[in-house]
Amino acid sequence: MAIFTIVAGARPNFMKIAPIIHALQKRILEGADLSYRLVHTGQHYDKKMSGDFFDQLNIPEPHANLGGGGGTQAEQTAAIMVAFERELVENRPNLVIVVGDVTSTLACSIAAKKLNIDVAHVEGGIRSGDLSMPEEINRMVTDSITDHFFTTSEIANANLRNLGVSDERIHFVGNTMIDTLLAQMPNFKKPEGEIFDQLIPQGYFVMTMHRPANVDQEHQLKAMIDAILEGSQGLPIIFPVHPRTAKNLQSLGISAPNLLMCEPLSYLEFNYLVQHAKGVITDSGGITEETSVMNVPCVTLRDNTERAETIQLGTNELVGTDPAKLKPYLEKIMANTWKQYQGIPLWDGNTATRIVSILEKIYCA
Repeated sequence: MAIFTIVAGARPNFMKIAPIIHALQKRILEGADLSYRLVHTGQHYDKKMSGDFFDQLNIPEPHANLGGGGGTQAEQTAAIMVAFERELVENRPNLVIVVGDVTSTLACSIAAKKLNIDVAHVEGGIRSGDLSMPEEINRMVTDSITDHFFTTSEIANANLRNLGVSDERIHFVGNTMIDTLLAQMPNFKKPEGEIFDQLIPQGYFVMTMHRPANVDQEHQLKAMIDAILEGSQGLPIIFPVHPRTAKNLQSLGISAPNLLMCEPLSYLEFNYLVQHAKGVITDSGGITEETSVMNVPCVTLRDNTERAETIQLGTNELVGTDPAKLKPYLEKIMANTWKQYQGIPLWDGNTATRIVSILEKIYCA
């Protein structure tokens, strides 16, 4: 029997692992000689948020929660490594599957390889080239010790080949986050609350902002919000606010009648808003993938991106962190002249099925 340990640590990981678990469950029911353990590292753990995700995405309760949250980057990495090593010694699998680029991805990959256990990296090979981002370091270190790469794009494939990774270890399968998006679209639901009742389709913006380059410097944050308010021409801007950002906004006294701040939303509620938005303003990576597939205009407030396919074939544009450069992009959205989604290869909802099929060939042969 082939045993796989699947690791999830932070909110974006849940969307990426859900379809893999569903595809594994399906094959197990069909008689495949497979088994898995789901390990939640506890890197980000909020009972309500995690509960929402497990319920909404139909993910079973984890077999183990390592409780590795809190502390500095180094403290968190160390706590997860120590706890995950213990998990692997007690429940040794044939393969550890890590996803994305969070601290848990790095920590669990290192712990597994030190015990001579194979590692598969789902979303391997993506790069921003920006070493000031912790996620980029996580990607680089994880990919340097990974055995099998499940990639989302030809760009990621090229990045790995440039590192000397052989073709038989690169498996171009698509994007499991898009599997979740396409499966859950019929279940999207409008959030409850007064601010959401006033919204009309294509009559508002959705904004997310959390990166230190945008939110930790008072002058930069105020200038960016002012530019967004000006460019939105009075349309409501729904802003689910990260606690750190909320604190900074409050201290700056930033407010406007159309800047509608709210608590972080569940997956189904947030994507309902994105699907019906005029446009999305973000400094996140994953949202650029979802907006592309939903054909919603997206501007990214970063100087680089690890998801270049969303610019080449999707609806994303890289604006940068200079507020002065934002205006023409928002004008284009307001004028309904934004580019359309061209279709990104293999982002078709069947990625997890392809992953499990490949794993069976490798570990059940």
